[in-house]
Formats: sequence, structure tokens, C-alpha cells
Amino acid sequence: MKIALAQINCTAGDLDGNTYKILDACRQAKAAGADLIITPEMALCGHSPEDWLLRNEFVQACHQILTTLAAQVQGITLAVGHPYRVDNHLFNAVSIIRDGHILTTCCKQHLFSSRLHRYFIPGNQPCTFACGETLFGLITFSDCRNQARLQSLHSAGARVLLVMDSAPYTIDAQAERYRQLRGAAMQTGLPAVYINLAGGQDELVFDGASFAMNADGNLVHQLPGFQETLGLIEIRNHRLIPGQCPPLPGEIESIYQALCLGLRDFILKNRFPGVLVGLSGGVDSALVLAIAVDALGAERVRTVMMPSPYTANISIEDAQTMANNLGVRHIEIPIAALFDQFQQSLQTGLQADPAPSPSTTMENLQARIRGTLLMALSNQTGMLVLITSNKSETAVGYSTLYGDMAGGFSLLKDVSKTRVYRLCHYRNQISAIIPERILQRPPSAELRPDQTDQDSLPPYDVLDAIIEAYVENDLSAAEIVAMNYPEETVRRVLHMIHSCEYKRWQAAPGIRITRRDFGRSWQFPLTCRFPG
Repeated sequence: MKIALAQINCTAGDLDGNTYKILDACRQAKAAGADLIITPEMALCGHSPEDWLLRNEFVQACHQILTTLAAQVQGITLAVGHPYRVDNHLFNAVSIIRDGHILTTCCKQHLFSSRLHRYFIPGNQPCTFACGETLFGLITFSDCRNQARLQSLHSAGARVLLVMDSAPYTIDAQAERYRQLRGAAMQTGLPAVYINLAGGQDELVFDGASFAMNADGNLVHQLPGFQETLGLIEIRNHRLIPGQCPPLPGEIESIYQALCLGLRDFILKNRFPGVLVGLSGGVDSALVLAIAVDALGAERVRTVMMPSPYTANISIEDAQTMANNLGVRHIEIPIAALFDQFQQSLQTGLQADPAPSPSTTMENLQARIRGTLLMALSNQTGMLVLITSNKSETAVGYSTLYGDMAGGFSLLKDVSKTRVYRLCHYRNQISAIIPERILQRPPSAELRPDQTDQDSLPPYDVLDAIIEAYVENDLSAAEIVAMNYPEETVRRVLHMIHSCEYKRWQAAPGIRITRRDFGRSWQFPLTCRFPG
């Protein structure tokens, strides 16, 4: 028999659109001779509709569309994920459909996060179903962590494990999936087939990369990452016949693909006509522009250069070169006159009540003028402003509220400054679009004469290592100091991270690529005196 893996790109709440994708995959699979087709977790309603799951009308609509879907499935067996209500209890479920009928519905047993417990209660029964002469054991990826559940499927007579998932991309996530599935296959002595969602949903990117392993834990099938595709796996005598296992992209290439996919889906699924990028002539905005054009095409991207009295001529030239290299519409709006007018208007007030840092006031004022202009252009065109701040700046608050933080999507929010450079070099290997001068110049906000980032911050290699250790790996200050970083620098960085929490609470969403970003995986109070 043949199993089809429908690695599709679903959209939260698009019940009709998701149903169309599922039925189209069924038609393709049937034409290819497949007996069974499996889809990602919660494919019918998209992952994740979040608090829509608390609304009766949404759950009812999911049930109605499931019935509509089932009536159209003929000549093939379909496993499809959806919310499922029984006696006022909601489950994360999978239904098995064949020839217009729902044969059985299974409920996810292991709810691995508190967020899932907000919506669902766990199921308590193992799920098996027969297709042809093969009995399949159906689980979600989180259930693979539970040995008792795996053993219950083996005891029930399952001969092949089907693992349905909607797992977002993070660096090294695929290695963890391999590890978990290899353990499940070897523990049960059963081959395992894993299907994952492919597409962007708000801050998350689902990377697909579905695969299959034989009972010995060897990889025998590998689907590509970051794209929709239909894979076919043949089973003979309860063993998977080896197929293609193309290598997946390395770390930097996969990050770049994740950023492209996440941006493309955020813009297109939300029906924005395109994006606006404020170019500075620096490395962050250069990378954002490159990704935007690769993701959306030059026709959906516009750039704006807004030089101040402190902007170097080479910054203006490099911004124009970037725009020319990528073929985008580019305009220049000098802000010197506006800056002078603001200073004159503020002069009396500032003299009467001197600012603690007049330099910082004037620097932030320039950023806010630029933010105002970008948002005005956004209002005029309907295009979304892309914020160009990176994770290093977001971590320590090296950004201006209502200035360079103004916009609708923060593409590099989880990308450290050191990774920004690596991504730029990777993109230039494809085609040299980012001027070398941008990559060689010391980074600067150019908000005062002769300014560089390192006037205010530790060197980026040190800063990024401390941020990774503290934010992503949960190490304490003492543990980071033990890694041979200066204690004064470590404590200063940690203080900066927590003292600017109020900025991050107001920040735009951005794509997550690490184990912990500054989105929903980072939750600290605004008002807190620990550690003192």
C-alpha cells in the first residue's frame, strides 16, 4: 500500500480554504495510487486559532466543515486534524474518513503546554485504525514522549506509527524530531511516519520537513522544508520501502528560508498589498530589504531613505545601491528641516525643565520623525512597515519607542546581530546584492556625530553570547560569568534586558527562530525588583 503525506500550508480560521487544500491533496494522492493520506495536526482549522477555540460559533463551524469534507472523500482514507467537542469538553482530535464516513475520532493525549490546556482536555484512549491489511497507530508528536502510550499502541497490534504534528521551526528543531521519532520507532519496533505543517502563522513558521523512519530508526524518507508538497511512501510487509532523503538546508540557509516564508505568509494571508522598509544604509535594513524582495517580489516592496544632519553620504549612497540592486521603488525624504522645527518648538520647554540626557532626547526625536513619516506612508499606500531592529537591540532596549520600533512586523526580532551578518554573507553568496561597504563599516545609528553602536553596547559577539546564555539557555548571571565573561558586563546586560521590558510589551510581532524569542515564549512582569 501507499501512504501520502500532505505537507500543506493551512491558515488559521480559513475553513473553506483549508478544506480545499485537503481535498486537492486527496485528489492528487488518489491519482498517485495512495490508499491513505495524512495531514498535519489541526489542518482543518489551521494552527492555531487560539481563543477562537473558546467561541462556540467557531467550534460549530469546524464541525460543519468536517461533515462537508467527509462527504467528499471517496476512494481513499483520510486522517485529518480538527477541534472536537464532546459533552462541553474540547479535544485536539484526528478523524479517520473513508468513502463519505467518519470511521473513528481520536483525541490527543499529551498536552505539553499550559497554552494547550487553556483550550483542550487530554484524551485517554489509544487510537488505531485499519487501512487495507495494515493496522496503524495514530499519535501526535507530543505523545511520542510517553512510553506507556507508545507501548499501548504496540500492544493493540499497530504495525506502523503515524505521527501528526504542527511544529514550528526553531534552530535544531529537526534534530529533536529525529531523536524523538527514532526513540519511538526503536522502543516499539514499528516504523514511524511524521507529517508536519508548512507555512507561516503570525510569529511562527512551520517548516514541514516531514519524514519517515524504519523500525531500526534509520531515515528512509525526507520531504523538503519550507514548502508545500505531497510525499508518497510505499509499505510492504509492514516495512517502509526506502525513498529519497535529500539533505535539509544548514542553519543559516534554513533561517533565511524561515524568514522569507514567515514574511510572505504574514503579508499575503493578511492581504497587505506590500511592505515599506526604511533604509539607513546599514546592515539590518539591508538584510530586511533582501528578505522582503526574495519573499514578495520587488513590485511589493518600497524603500525610503530619511537622512538627518548626521547621516553619512556613504549611507545615502549604499541605500540607493541596495534599492537599485533589488529593483525596488526608492524615495528619499530628508528630515533636517523637520528636526530643526521640533528642536525650536521644544527649546523653551527643555530650557525650563532640562532633560536628563539632551543628547538622547535629540537622538530619539530623529528616530520618531522617521517613524512618523513611515507610518504616514503606510496610511497612504496600505503597505505594512517592516521594523529593522534585531534581537540584540530588542534585548537591551537599543531602540526608540514610536521611532525605529514603529511598524507592523519586526522581521529580525529573533535574529541576533552576529547572525544578521552571517545571513547577509549567505545572501551575497547567491548574488552580491548587499554592498561590501555595508558589511565592513562599524554599525551606527547615525544620530549624533561619529556615533557607533559600541559607544553604548558591549561588542556584539560578547553581547549576543550573553543574551543567548541568559534568554535562550536560562543560565544565571553566575553561570554566565563562569563562562569567562566579565561580571560587570554580564550584570549590566542583564539589567538592560529587564529594565526595557516596557518597550517589548509594546513591540510588533516578529518571526521566532530560537528556542526563546521576545514574543510569547518570554513572559516577565513590568514591575519587579528581583534580583534587586
